[in-house]
Amino acid sequence: MSNTIYPRSPYEKMDGWVHLPRLIDKIRLHKAGQLHEDYQPNYLNKGFDLAWFEASGVDPDALIEVVTDSITDGQISDWIKANVNKSDTDKENLQNNLLSYGTHGALLERLNQRKAESGLQDRHDIQCMFQYIDADEGRI
Repeated sequence: MSNTIYPRSPYEKMDGWVHLPRLIDKIRLHKAGQLHEDYQPNYLNKGFDLAWFEASGVDPDALIEVVTDSITDGQISDWIKANVNKSDTDKENLQNNLLSYGTHGALLERLNQRKAESGLQDRHDIQCMFQYIDADEGRI
């Protein structure tokens, strides 16, 4: 994926929501026809994207419209503040769930498989999928 434009780290937050800035980047890249094919299978309806939509209660089409109609992240942030009425606890629960993804059971096996496929099997510092994403995309 040498010419890939990567979305932001899943660790980045907007209005207390982990993964949201990455999701916004994925929407922008998709609209521009530049979302790499590796990201297509989970785009909006699976994985971390789906988890964010379920936790926030936002309809994917609504967020796509807001992102498309906004020039800045600030505008999107304003919309989130006005339209997503979830507690800090809800946001923390999502963060905890996503940060634990890949830490045990079948998901740990999946993490180890992904690490091996990416040549990262010797990276013992990679303990969850967020860390894997950052390593795979060259941030750590």
